[in-house]
Amino acid sequence: MIQYRKILELQDEGISLRGISASTGNSRQKVTEVLTTADQKGLICPLEEEMTDQWIEEFLFPEKTLEGSGRHPLDFERIHKELGKPNVTLSLLHHEYEAECRTNKKIPYSYRSFLRHYSKYANKHKATLRIRRKPGEIMEVDWAGSTSSVIDRDTGERIKAYIFVATLPCSQISYAEATLSMDLRSWIDAHNRAYEYFGGSTQIVVPDNLKASVTKHTSSELVLNQSYREMADYYSTVVMPARVRSPKDKASVEGAVRVISTWIIGALRNERCFSLEELNKEVWKKLEEFNHRPFTRKEGCRMSAFNEEEKFALSPLPAMPFKMSHWKTAKVRPDYHISIESMFYSVPYEYINQQVEMKISDDLVEIFFNHMRVASHKRLYGKFGQLSTVRDHMPDNHKLFVDQTPDAAIEWAESIGPATLKVVQYIMTNTSNEKQATQSIFSLKKSERSYTKYEIERACKMIGSITKRPTVTSVQALLKSNKKNDLEQELERAIETIENNHSFTRGASYYGGTKK
Repeated sequence: MIQYRKILELQDEGISLRGISASTGNSRQKVTEVLTTADQKGLICPLEEEMTDQWIEEFLFPEKTLEGSGRHPLDFERIHKELGKPNVTLSLLHHEYEAECRTNKKIPYSYRSFLRHYSKYANKHKATLRIRRKPGEIMEVDWAGSTSSVIDRDTGERIKAYIFVATLPCSQISYAEATLSMDLRSWIDAHNRAYEYFGGSTQIVVPDNLKASVTKHTSSELVLNQSYREMADYYSTVVMPARVRSPKDKASVEGAVRVISTWIIGALRNERCFSLEELNKEVWKKLEEFNHRPFTRKEGCRMSAFNEEEKFALSPLPAMPFKMSHWKTAKVRPDYHISIESMFYSVPYEYINQQVEMKISDDLVEIFFNHMRVASHKRLYGKFGQLSTVRDHMPDNHKLFVDQTPDAAIEWAESIGPATLKVVQYIMTNTSNEKQATQSIFSLKKSERSYTKYEIERACKMIGSITKRPTVTSVQALLKSNKKNDLEQELERAIETIENNHSFTRGASYYGGTKK
């Protein structure tokens, strides 16, 4: 500590600044600062006995002695909790702290001291230091460089199993599982189970630049795999791939991969697993041990740090996990269908010979034209050659052909009336060929284009009173005859109406006679 009391006493004795500096070992600038401040605050000799160097320092420079005074106006628990919220930083919290100090007329810590005190607190009392990572912000994912294996029961051959690793940098908790492939489906399924293990999704996912996640990544352009982008959208997260040859962009998962290679892959080196399910059971046992291993330099473990300080910040998961789909292109056939694995799905006939995109998932087929969905079908499985055809996709003449069924004929007759139904039922019953009977009835149905339902029902009723063996031809002939008679009668009524309304009779007086 600076000898404040001696500086003031030597100055009172008339010693020069050079002499005071040489006597106390302080620079002349520091001696000048002490004497100037003492003069401003009215501290002059002689000094009282209780005015020690510490007392004088607290009196002259209270902002410098705040740390040494043992007073801590910082609420570190609140600061740590606030840092876990989105978009909150230490600089924002320090700004709010300074405003609070000004309101209460207190001297605040500088930002550097504020940062140093929080770091000491978090390192000593908390498993996570939120200056580096915010909870629930990032999930880093990668494949482990080392592999495990599954033994084929029949041949005894060892089949490679690849280890997927996901890590949350804030709490350092990790998830791992084995897969038999590093393809897109295995990659996305592993993400689904990682989110399920953590119980939520993060704001950002940081993968490597493997083909399952990134199609193109340059300094000016980033193109994600379409299925991987859809998965990210489904979980409301953003994919930010690490830069090429920049492992520090995902340092947490790189470190976790190295540790997991030792504590999981290395620990299972002598295990003999005959299926992927058996291997994953063992992997998950070792994973639990890994996540519950105590930290070496602080209290707690990865799991406790996650439960206490990060789990709350994860975004809730959708009701169902993401279902992966893949995309294909095809040309619509002349029969307005497209083929997917020898199954056929209809498209509106207007798109015949057009190139369309198909989004194919396990249970759904969606068809797009110029990024607009034009059809969707339930995925077909089983015997090859099955058809999924939507009636609205057909041309009108195809609809008429498809609609020509006995049930449709009866339904139409019922909509007209009981006499028509009786005629239709007779034709269906007494015609040897069902298809011929149906075509005959639907030719009668076309009469609706020229005649009303009332006229058809009246004709059928008249035919029923004339003969017990009605035919479609006789009904059509009667419809024409009735129509002609109706027109003649209507014409006669029209003429009569005109005569009644516009003719006149000259009386006898007009001719000079007298009215009798």
